[in-house]
Amino acid sequence: MAFTPTDYQPYDFANRRHIGPSPAEMDEMFAALGVSDLDALIAQTVPEGIRQAEPLDFGAPLSEREMLWRLQEVAEKNKVLTSLIGQGYHNTITPPAIQRNIFENPAWYTAYTPYQPEISQGRLEALLNYQTMVSDLTGLEIANASLLDEATACAEAMTMAKRVAKSKAGAFFVDENCHPQNIAVMQTRAAPLGIEVIVGAPEALEADKVFGAIFQYPGTHGALRDLSAEMEALHEARAIGIVAADIMALCLVKEPGAMGADIAVGSTQRFGVPLGYGGPHAAYMATKDAYKRAMPGRIVGVSVDALGNRAYRLALQTREQHIRREKATSNVCTAQALLAVMAGFYAVFHGPSGLKAIAQRIHLKTARLAKGLEDAGYEVQPEAFFDTLTVEVGLLQKGILQAAVKEGINLRRVGKTKIGITLDEATRPAQIEAVWRAFGLVRKDEGEEAYRLPDALLRQSDYLTHEVFHMNRAETEMMRYMRRLADRDLALDRAMIPLGSCTMKLNAAAEMMPVSWREFAELHPYAPADQAKGYAEMIADLSQKFCAITGYDDFSMQPNSGAQGEYAGLLTIASWQTARGEGQRNVCLIPVNAHGTNPASAQMVGWKVVPVKCDAQGSIDLADFREKAEAHSDTLAACMITYPSTHGVFEETVKEVCAITHEHGGQVYIDGANMNAMVGLSRPGDLGGDVSHLNLHKTFCIPHGGGGPGMGPIGVKDHLVPHLPSDPLNGGVAGPVSAAAFGSPSLLPISWGYILMMGGEGLTQATRAAILSANYIAARLSGAYEILYTGPQGRVAHECIIDVRPFEKSAGVTVEDIAKRLVDCGFHAPTMSWPVAGTLMVEPTESETKAELDRFCDAMLAIREEIRDIEEGRIDAEANPLKHAPHTMEDLVRDWDRPYSREQGCFPPGAFRVDKYWPPVNRVDNAYGDRHLVCTCPPMSDYAEAAE
Repeated sequence: MAFTPTDYQPYDFANRRHIGPSPAEMDEMFAALGVSDLDALIAQTVPEGIRQAEPLDFGAPLSEREMLWRLQEVAEKNKVLTSLIGQGYHNTITPPAIQRNIFENPAWYTAYTPYQPEISQGRLEALLNYQTMVSDLTGLEIANASLLDEATACAEAMTMAKRVAKSKAGAFFVDENCHPQNIAVMQTRAAPLGIEVIVGAPEALEADKVFGAIFQYPGTHGALRDLSAEMEALHEARAIGIVAADIMALCLVKEPGAMGADIAVGSTQRFGVPLGYGGPHAAYMATKDAYKRAMPGRIVGVSVDALGNRAYRLALQTREQHIRREKATSNVCTAQALLAVMAGFYAVFHGPSGLKAIAQRIHLKTARLAKGLEDAGYEVQPEAFFDTLTVEVGLLQKGILQAAVKEGINLRRVGKTKIGITLDEATRPAQIEAVWRAFGLVRKDEGEEAYRLPDALLRQSDYLTHEVFHMNRAETEMMRYMRRLADRDLALDRAMIPLGSCTMKLNAAAEMMPVSWREFAELHPYAPADQAKGYAEMIADLSQKFCAITGYDDFSMQPNSGAQGEYAGLLTIASWQTARGEGQRNVCLIPVNAHGTNPASAQMVGWKVVPVKCDAQGSIDLADFREKAEAHSDTLAACMITYPSTHGVFEETVKEVCAITHEHGGQVYIDGANMNAMVGLSRPGDLGGDVSHLNLHKTFCIPHGGGGPGMGPIGVKDHLVPHLPSDPLNGGVAGPVSAAAFGSPSLLPISWGYILMMGGEGLTQATRAAILSANYIAARLSGAYEILYTGPQGRVAHECIIDVRPFEKSAGVTVEDIAKRLVDCGFHAPTMSWPVAGTLMVEPTESETKAELDRFCDAMLAIREEIRDIEEGRIDAEANPLKHAPHTMEDLVRDWDRPYSREQGCFPPGAFRVDKYWPPVNRVDNAYGDRHLVCTCPPMSDYAEAAE
């Protein structure tokens, strides 16, 4: 018999690894849709007038092995020196147990934001640990579950102070000892809001002239000072006092709460999170209990479930921007959950004694370094310090900095005659000796040095007293605790997460691996540029590829969340409008089918939001849009649209909308939330867009990490390029929006690796497959449910909206009942009640196999039959599987008094029999949690009482 070779390509990443449905499965899906092939479906779905002319072509796609080889080549162009630059960034030691079991574990990094608490109890507990850690160390009653970075946390604290201060003053005082990037980002945030920023020495504070003030502790050059007097003066003037505090220093020195601070912010990066050339890192914010309802970001709270058992949830959720729109307190919908979890586990891993020991060692190393320099005749400042010294060296500055680099050490240039040095937990005696050699000293790092902390600033209070920080720290126990928490959650490693507008797709292992490489992970964001040539090459190539994908002319990688990308894009437009003498333009048209964070972003740049209606098909009402553009022609700054719309439809009038906006002097912001429906098919820059952000944590495979990290780089047309966010240290036309020039760049190898392995053709096929999967679900569910919006030929884009509103009237079944019942089937719920209240928005993505799509459809069809049983009186309207969902293992084994069987309740269609996911709690009582707001770890005795 003649040999028959196979044409199977085992290393075809796009079609064999990333795209879920196989060619044979796609044929079955075409049959269900009544189309011959993908080309026919796309022709029915994507209007011809918006299709791009040329196909994407990035050359031949790489296999996983080839991609890793390419990234290693680039990584080796980064020179990893020991950076003692400080300025808010520190070398740290990530305990291997945390690196392997959290940072590199898909159970943690593929989880979604914990909006569905019953399937998020593990990460919610980990975030509650983080909040408790922050609250304890800062000495303030309540903390949130993280912000984007320290600089944006400072800016958020400033605007929060403006909201809560009783003072009527319009200015804000910034301590000149704050890190430069913090000052720059606060100035950026203040300008469009009309806040005057006064930068000066603490002694220059005139409390009655400001609504608030912020101080760095320790200062950027190392100085420690008690801020109690400043806080008292601010309170007398009815103003708010803020401290940006080093969380490691707080293990030894007086905490902000003890000084009377109202708000404390900072970074938790040095609690085990790699430098990563600037991010991602979790910032923290803590405040007094009186101000908790004005605090931005997410807060984890404690509530009870339907059986009275203790359960965690996100508290005060109504402040989320997609609900409050332009009234939102913040548009930071992406926190840094994964990094907050790491930092919280670092505190659990070490406990209070371990943290104090690490802080002591850092301080004593700094004291020994200072003694050596002083013995050699150098003037060392300040007298009281924690880990940072500033040395006066006169004309020797350049020579010492160069000598340090030859020793493998980066030091900080301060002014023209000083050098800054910041030590950390990773500093070894050999590195201290290398610093001395750079200063011309030959000296051994031997013996102990006395503490140099002033008695008045020594911390008096206990911290981390909760039992979780006093666990047995044997690695067996730590590993099992991490595993227990992970097992409570439903992440992408278990099941499809069909969230509309959130694009929970494959985060391939090969894409994730380079993030842990030291060449990407251990670079300081302010290291000399010649040490980051690998990053520069990667960022340049990625920017070029993004331009080809979007039709824009340049990109800024600085925004480190999608919502921040929106903000940065609008700032870019505002800067351009002002530069051409049109600074009065402050109106932003936003259709009601645009992405939920848009109105909050517009408000943050000081613009007035004017909503635009939609027609019966869910598309922009063109007549209303034209009428409002004409009415505001002299003041129109921009319009913000989402394409395809959040209703899941490619609108055929998009070019006309853009033309109307330009005709009246505005710019067009096209939200990139739905780019997964466009890549390779249509380019926002060709449609008339002037600026867009890309959600790298959606379309380009950066994992969501339980609610962050994310990145939202912005692409712009040529005329806007000079107005992109500037470098936080070196300035520019527009201000910076993040602490680091490239935001969270250690995530970029993920997106770059994805694009290299997919190639242009693979990326386009992924888009086509995503549209196929959404239409397949819509077709299978049609008839049982109404699909709310479709295009002219009855097709949806990459997501579809399922209308379940009629069932509340016919059977008393709400959208929440269906969402919780899906948990019993082993699924995360689709997006609930957004963009249309009472509906479910489903986005399957291209990564899910047909078997998983069918499992989801089977579950939804079975739920429809359960609703029919209620409608037709075969089952009680209150005592039914939907109302009692989700069902736990406790339900299965306890006395059963329900009018349906255990099997029906616990093993509905779609649920796995052997590998079933069991939620750890029953339905969580949100109202109880808001009435009894508890946002730190309750004592173990409370758990015992709840169990009884």
